[in-house]
Amino acid sequence: MYVNMKKEFLGDITTTKDIIIPKDPLERVIGHDDIIKFVKIAAKQRRNLLLVGPPGIGKSLIAQAISFHLTEPNEEITVVHNPERPERPFVETKTRKEMEKEKRELERAEGELVDPENVPEAVADRLGFRCVNCGGYNNAYQSICPKCGADKYSHINASRKHIGDLLGMFEMNEGSVNLPQERVTTTRLKNGREEVVIYERVDGESIKILDQHALEKRRELVEEKPKNVIVPLDRKMFIQATGASETELLGDVRHDPYGGHPELGTQPYERVVPGAIHEAHEGVLFIDEIVHIAPLQRYILSAMQDKVFPIVGRNPQSAGSSVKVDNVPCDFIFIAACNIRDVQYILPPLRSRIQGEGYEILMRTTMPDNEENRSKIAQFVAQEIKMDGKIPHATKKSIELLINEAKRRAEAIDDQKDSLTLRLRDLGGVLRMAGDMAVMDGSDLIGETHMSFAIKNAVSIEDQIIRRYKSFENALHKDLSSSQHMGSGKTNDPNENVDRSYM
Repeated sequence: MYVNMKKEFLGDITTTKDIIIPKDPLERVIGHDDIIKFVKIAAKQRRNLLLVGPPGIGKSLIAQAISFHLTEPNEEITVVHNPERPERPFVETKTRKEMEKEKRELERAEGELVDPENVPEAVADRLGFRCVNCGGYNNAYQSICPKCGADKYSHINASRKHIGDLLGMFEMNEGSVNLPQERVTTTRLKNGREEVVIYERVDGESIKILDQHALEKRRELVEEKPKNVIVPLDRKMFIQATGASETELLGDVRHDPYGGHPELGTQPYERVVPGAIHEAHEGVLFIDEIVHIAPLQRYILSAMQDKVFPIVGRNPQSAGSSVKVDNVPCDFIFIAACNIRDVQYILPPLRSRIQGEGYEILMRTTMPDNEENRSKIAQFVAQEIKMDGKIPHATKKSIELLINEAKRRAEAIDDQKDSLTLRLRDLGGVLRMAGDMAVMDGSDLIGETHMSFAIKNAVSIEDQIIRRYKSFENALHKDLSSSQHMGSGKTNDPNENVDRSYM
């Protein structure tokens, strides 16, 4: 039996094995049903979001889930060599339709494979597929026809001997050739026009036909400008940037010790590195704790406004400092996240841009304690177990213990009675400790004993300090070393408070 927790409740399961995990990531978000409708609008209408709330309540999960609802990328971004000014490479954007057309043309340029029976007999003869004696077709590398036993290459050798006699090249008369020719060039009429066509032998079994279009396309490919694909067509639709550096977020041009010398070094177009804003083109750019990249917020605002942003060398000591690629596309859905106290540090124009083209959402920290929401906690447990991959499934009794802990935390942390906490990352830590205890016991399931142990021990360091020292002040006093205590007593004796417990 497998239970859909959207329709059934906790009483319908025995263990988390019975719970179906939704395929849609948005349905895996617990306790934010009123917010999900705005998230779905953001995905469909390509709106920006600011998610505000404490850590561990699902902000990152929501951002990732949006990318699941986006259409596949439609554009590939390439940096192309500029022969006149190598330090100013071109940027080239191709759509999926254009690339599919190019692929078809490239396949045509590679030629069409056909069976030897589908080419003119004279061509099949010269490529060694057809026996001129009996007219049979077989492998081009068989010099003796398996049907009539005749020498398939005899007419080729005779023809070459005749040409050699005419030219006075008598050395061509000695011996026979081991293989027929690999390629035959001739002409044919197509749509009333004569065109050159080449027939090539392939592996002794088939023939490749290169028509006029294929030959011209091959010539174009040989003459094509060198390029560097910086944002491929097949890519991730979710990019999470930490903003640790301008290079990570905005891109850069790698250093070349030879200064891009055409013979010794690497050309500038090959050294262009995209930033997260470019990699998120047509997708989602997510930045958690947006206030930590305060100096870079203005660049994000500029990219959101213009939907293009240049890539330049950011190290003035680097050979890439003189390189610049203008108008690199970066049309993304921007999702930022932060805590309530950090909202004031977000750049006002950036917030204005989000408000004008999206939504600001305050996340919930609790949800009502009812049967439906208890079943959602059970779904959360099943999801965490699958995602972790190292702990066993949980029994219904152990889930009920965790639900009671969720209720206790909602009241203790958020002063909400008859509620369940949505600080699920911390709750996931309790589950993992219980799972680890089950693994150490060799148990196939997380039981009540394992969950009870985890609820008691999976607590924050602050709670551990209060349990042990009763208060932070006592903890700080006890945590001082003996040298820090010296001379701080009533008599001001340097040896008064020396710790001698080790003696």
